[in-house]
Amino acid sequence: MIADPTLASRELVQKENSIVNATPGSTVQVQCRLGSITRQNSARVRRRSEDELENTKRRHSAPGCLGQKRMRRDNLKDGGIEAVTLFEVVSMGVNAMQDVIDEWIEAYKKDRDAALLDLISFFMQCSGCKGIVTAEMFQRKHNTEDLNKMIEEFDENTGLQYKKFMAFPWILTVTWPLDMASSDYPLSMPGPYWKKFKCNFCEFIVVLVRQCQYSIIYDSYLMDTVISLLTELSDSHVRAFRHTCTMAALKLLTALVSVTQNLSVSADNTERLFKVEKNKVSSERTRLRLEQLEEKTKELQNKQHEVENMMNAIFRGVFLKRYRDIIPEIRACCMEEIGIWMKLHSNMFLNDSYLKYVGWMLHDKQPEVRLKCIQGLHGIYSDKRLISKLDLFTSRFKERIISMASDKDPEVAVHTMKLLVLISQNCDDVLTTEDCKNLCLFVYSSHRPLAAAAGEFLYGKLLSYSPQQEQDELKTAKEQNMTVITTLLQFFHTSELHKHMAYLVDSLWDNAGSLLKDWESMTELLLEEPGTQDLNDSQKQSLIEMLLTSVRQATEGHPPVGRGMNKKNFAVKERKIQMDDCIRLTEHLIVALPALLEKYSVKAENVANLLQIPQYFDTDVYRNSHLEKYMDMLLKQMTDVVEQHTHPAVLEACAKTYSVLCSEEVAVHVLANISKDQLIDQWTKRLHLLLEDFFCEGEGQSASKEVNHQLLSTLKRITAFHNAHDLCHWDLYKSIFRLLSDGSQQVEPSYQVIVQALQCAFYAILWQLNRCFEGITSKEKALAQKMQLRSFFRICHQYLNHSHTEVKEQAFLVVCDLLIACNCQFHSGETVDFTPFVLIPDSEMQAALLGFVQVHVFTDEDQQRRTKGSDITEDSSKLNNLHKRRTLLASYCKLVVNGIVEMNGAAEIFKQYMKYYNDFGDIIKETLSRTRQIDKIQSARTLALCLQQLFLEVKNEQGICNYSGSSSMHTLTTIRELARRFSLTFGWDQIKSRESIAMMHKDGIEFVFKGFIQNGGMPPPPNIAFLTILSEFSNRLLKPDKKTVYDYLQRYTSEQSVTLKDNGWHPLVCYRTSLLACGEADDLCSVLSCDTPGESLPINPSRASSLKRNLSDAGDSYQKTNHHSREPSGRNSETKPKLTQNYTEPAMKQRKCLKSSPDVRRETDSGHQQITMKTKKQWDDLNEEIDVDTVEIDTE
Repeated sequence: MIADPTLASRELVQKENSIVNATPGSTVQVQCRLGSITRQNSARVRRRSEDELENTKRRHSAPGCLGQKRMRRDNLKDGGIEAVTLFEVVSMGVNAMQDVIDEWIEAYKKDRDAALLDLISFFMQCSGCKGIVTAEMFQRKHNTEDLNKMIEEFDENTGLQYKKFMAFPWILTVTWPLDMASSDYPLSMPGPYWKKFKCNFCEFIVVLVRQCQYSIIYDSYLMDTVISLLTELSDSHVRAFRHTCTMAALKLLTALVSVTQNLSVSADNTERLFKVEKNKVSSERTRLRLEQLEEKTKELQNKQHEVENMMNAIFRGVFLKRYRDIIPEIRACCMEEIGIWMKLHSNMFLNDSYLKYVGWMLHDKQPEVRLKCIQGLHGIYSDKRLISKLDLFTSRFKERIISMASDKDPEVAVHTMKLLVLISQNCDDVLTTEDCKNLCLFVYSSHRPLAAAAGEFLYGKLLSYSPQQEQDELKTAKEQNMTVITTLLQFFHTSELHKHMAYLVDSLWDNAGSLLKDWESMTELLLEEPGTQDLNDSQKQSLIEMLLTSVRQATEGHPPVGRGMNKKNFAVKERKIQMDDCIRLTEHLIVALPALLEKYSVKAENVANLLQIPQYFDTDVYRNSHLEKYMDMLLKQMTDVVEQHTHPAVLEACAKTYSVLCSEEVAVHVLANISKDQLIDQWTKRLHLLLEDFFCEGEGQSASKEVNHQLLSTLKRITAFHNAHDLCHWDLYKSIFRLLSDGSQQVEPSYQVIVQALQCAFYAILWQLNRCFEGITSKEKALAQKMQLRSFFRICHQYLNHSHTEVKEQAFLVVCDLLIACNCQFHSGETVDFTPFVLIPDSEMQAALLGFVQVHVFTDEDQQRRTKGSDITEDSSKLNNLHKRRTLLASYCKLVVNGIVEMNGAAEIFKQYMKYYNDFGDIIKETLSRTRQIDKIQSARTLALCLQQLFLEVKNEQGICNYSGSSSMHTLTTIRELARRFSLTFGWDQIKSRESIAMMHKDGIEFVFKGFIQNGGMPPPPNIAFLTILSEFSNRLLKPDKKTVYDYLQRYTSEQSVTLKDNGWHPLVCYRTSLLACGEADDLCSVLSCDTPGESLPINPSRASSLKRNLSDAGDSYQKTNHHSREPSGRNSETKPKLTQNYTEPAMKQRKCLKSSPDVRRETDSGHQQITMKTKKQWDDLNEEIDVDTVEIDTE
């Protein structure tokens, strides 16, 4: 039984634990009242004003302080005295937390009731409780009536909730206002401050137990009360109590685990001392010493038993109830702590009875819970001493863990893969060969952390080798690397993903970097004669690709395309490693590369990869005189290769390598330039001879074919080099232009020759424009180049009508690129006058370009691509075709974005947004965004034009005249969905898109009522159904704009009597409702459109006479807003409707919903009102805290 408090303690309690009167609607402080129900008087109640509360917060500089002053701390540095509560200490993150806890322990020893209630108030405040905590003595154990009252109820009279429960020897009553139902409490608040608070809160509990472990936690009072409090509040219906007290209880158990470990160590030490003392000779040992050691051993064992009972009480009272809580944060906290318990106290917790909870929660629906489970298993599987206790768990949940490597949450998948790495290292024969094969394929994942973890698994499971007896250390290591490389190549081929070598190298780079940097072993494998390794041709090709990829990775260090958004910034140490690797690979490969080119010069893929390697060499290494002969050998091999192959990849790689070597920064650029010039001279002479033969000997068909073949090969080489080098010195344009212009008149060249000629002439034009832009061309030459540009543009226009598709596509790309190059240079803002070279396409050219896109891009081949049963070759061909179509569409969209063609032409592109969303959705959406940035009004009109054209097409095809037919409704669904998608592209900033949305409504209304004469007996306009499409943009209007658009609509319908019985006017009713809807009624239009027509909805004719300004005057330029238009006008209002540019001020001022006029209230029938009121009542009655039930977890 608790002793009565002394008089001094009563005064302290009355001063520091005063109670604030808790009235509904007031801000209530957390206060504590301690006393006996029979002998103690109630603490004196003192009211505090809001100003006094704010002054108290400022004086203590503790944000979120809700409690009374707890104690007085003396001996401060400034000599002053400051009252600080435990909550303030944790909130401010005081570094001297241990000193504060020591002071609390001293206070507890003097008056444990007051100190303990301080601790209870601390937990209440940490829960964000703005309420009252009272305590009364439970002195009659036989009285069970009080125990039956320990419930959580709601007092309707005061508007307060209270929870009364037993925390022996007290009966605690916690009372809090209704605002505790919100989710704003310290542990749930975002931001770094509250994150630090959570860490301080957990640290406080751990430090408190650590400081009390040798004294007061065994007094059968402190821990019993705290555990009872936390257990009861962790079962509360209030989320704040449940979350805070669950975390506190679990952290308390974690701290007790450390205590029991210390007790176990002390007990073992005492036991050893007892054995040592007992083994002493009888003359040296004393009976008293043995008795003391034996008594101390029993005491430690009793304490350990007592602490374990505390731990069991917390586990059963808190963990077992909360590990399946409805709140994922609570479940995640439970899984995090049980993982710590299993690692720290494996004797008690690491068994199947506790492991099953972790296994079950691996199936949780929330990724944060699954992540905590995996992280907890990390600590267990990393300790080989604990593996033997995990056999049953591993066999039971292995399949689930393996499947989590494909988790939709990237972080969970990465940690799961790391866990599987530990399992493969520490558990023998757990993962089957099939499991390992499937897990290794994750090295091709686009998520780099997951791929890197899979690379570690692959390198450890398949590529690791056991050390052998080393006679020659260097030789053995090299042979081992060659063996591992061979194994890696075998894996690459068995995975059947032959085009992902860059992904494979990047995945292994962090763990097998030294292996992938062993370029000596790779070149030796490639250059050695058939022998021990026996690599086949495909493996050698893959090894060459691996060599190139590793060189690129070592010099650049960036992940491959598709695996990283931004380039990595390297530290000084990393940059130094890259430079050293670059020097080392240059010194080795500059010697080996000529031999590799000579040996593998037959296959184009091998040559293309080998020719890219010199692009990553360190140019300073060329200055060494002993390497010049290898450079000559390399240039000779490059000359031979480019004469041997005409594959685009080989020619492109060779041209780019020559471009790098010919740079003036390279020491050997003179030799490279000489070699390049010799090649160009040779090809130029050959081209002139072939052209002469082509025009002279074109009479014979066989001769024509032979000349065509040689001409095509020469043009391919010249085109590839013209792309990377300025070949204007050889004046190739005249010969190419003659072939394009005169060839069709005499003997038409093959379509492959025309394609190459168009590309080559285009590069020549670009280099000439570049010279003019740099100001290194005379006026006479500039004039001649202008004439060449115009003539070439006309030739390309002609080839748009060529019979062969590849020629038309090449001509289209050349025209688009040429228009962009000329017009963008003109708008670049440079001082050079670029006006003579500007190309402006006429209407005929614009129509030709748009027609080409419609015919060659938006085809029905996407449906064929989705057919089942196609083989790999067909799929690859279709993917290449899709890539080509995307390139064509992007070229035209660039013309629209840069203002080269009229924006209205984009309407035909926007029509296909829904149909071809998977193939071209990203391009069309980006085009729409860019056009809106250029001219938002014109962009909005283009969208309106797009919808109008689609509507007319559907109307003409199916004869839609009204809104009544079900087939018509079904037909308009697609267009409405497209309009909804367009509406979403405007974003959530209604101020920014205000003018655009208003213009769309204006154009849409004029489109519907164009040519319509107001007459009571006239039928609805033929395009009336378009209003249902236009209503999809009504929710994007600001409330004052809805009124303005509505008034503009009344100009056309003011003399009409519209009834719901007349289905022809139903779209107008739906559109009007969407304009006048506000708040929760914004979606009422969608409800009305599906309902059966009912009562008559007459429209007030006097509204039209009140309009004094035509909305059509607001066409392209808007006037200032009339602020009175924000207020609902009456029937005889004289307010002028306006659509303006300056929308911001009225929109920001008007925060409440725009209320409907009486006419609108009559339009909304009683049924919809009842639905809305019922929905609102259900929403108001919804309370998050009722979801205290457990979550169903799939344990299968």
